[in-house]
Amino acid sequence: MSQRQTILSGSPWEDKVGYCRAVRIGNLIEVAGTVAIVDGEKVKADDGYAQTKNIIERIERVLEEAGASLKDVVRTRMFTTDLTKFDEIGRAHGEFFKDIKPVTAIYEISKLVSPEYLIEIEFTAVLA
Repeated sequence: MSQRQTILSGSPWEDKVGYCRAVRIGNLIEVAGTVAIVDGEKVKADDGYAQTKNIIERIERVLEEAGASLKDVVRTRMFTTDLTKFDEIGRAHGEFFKDIKPVTAIYEISKLVSPEYLIEIEFTAVLA
């Protein structure tokens, strides 16, 4: 039986909701939906590019903690509250994944947990 590795981010929501940032079982890593850290300067509430880049950079570190890298990502699922930001979101996603080419989808949804978030991304990685 494969051992379960749980990766926490330190978010207070992890205990309140009962989840973690990522779980690795065997060669499979699932990363929870992740939003950007919106600081109002580098990452603004109306900037789909900066939010997407912030999310992927942070998840890159989570994957490293699980013994993986972005090269191991096989799927991303992107949820946005504003599909008109698709070009910005896609440009940032492409900067990280243009050569890796995981399968992906982007969905427009009515809202995320807070109005300053334009995008939330889930990741699935598989180690060879």
